[in-house]
Formats: sequence, C-alpha cells, structure tokens
Amino acid sequence: QVQLVESGGGLVQPGGSLRLSCAASGSISSSNLMAWYRQDPGKERELVATITSNGGAYYAESVKGRFTISRGNPRNTVSLQMNSLKSEDTAVYYCSLDDFNRQTTYWGQGTHVTVSS
Repeated sequence: QVQLVESGGGLVQPGGSLRLSCAASGSISSSNLMAWYRQDPGKERELVATITSNGGAYYAESVKGRFTISRGNPRNTVSLQMNSLKSEDTAVYYCSLDDFNRQTTYWGQGTHVTVSS
C-alpha cells in the first residue's frame, strides 16, 4: 500500500512564502514522477509542477519563477517552495506520484494554502 502524506500548508500574507512537503511510503518503482496539483472549490484540479526521478522539473506558467519543486533524500519525498504568494494561489494542494512500472497514480490527502491579508 502506497501512501502520500503532505504537510506545510497554512495561512500566509500576500508576498509571503510557504514550503509544502510530501513523503511517499510503500512499494514504489524507481521510475516515477512526483507532482503537485491544486484545486480551488468549484474549479478543476490544475497541475502546478512536476519532477522526474532524475530531477527534471516542469512548472505551470502561473507559478514559474515563484515556485520551486525539488526531491529530497530519500528520493520519494518532494517539496514545493512557494515564494511571492498571491491570493490566487489559495487552494488545496495535492501531492501525486505516477508509478510508471505499475501504471498507477497515487494521491495525498491535500493540504490547505490560504493567501490573505
């Protein structure tokens, strides 16, 4: 059973910073992709950033230059450093892991981020 546990959400003022973390446990293939998504109530879940097992990163245009995704040690941890936060970044942030060998996507439970003065 693979589990993803997120942490680090909270309330921050516009212009502030937050760091989200996600730890995956269980039997996971070495060939995988970890990602952060976010979802505002009433809207579709949107991709924020992805990172491969080799460290290759991709960012949505809306967060490029402000957010940084990284993988930790062990490699099945992923973080999202969020700087220069805006009110439109307010959402529930979800961590995901695509296990390519098992062709399965796993999701975390989500963590709330609120950007407000």
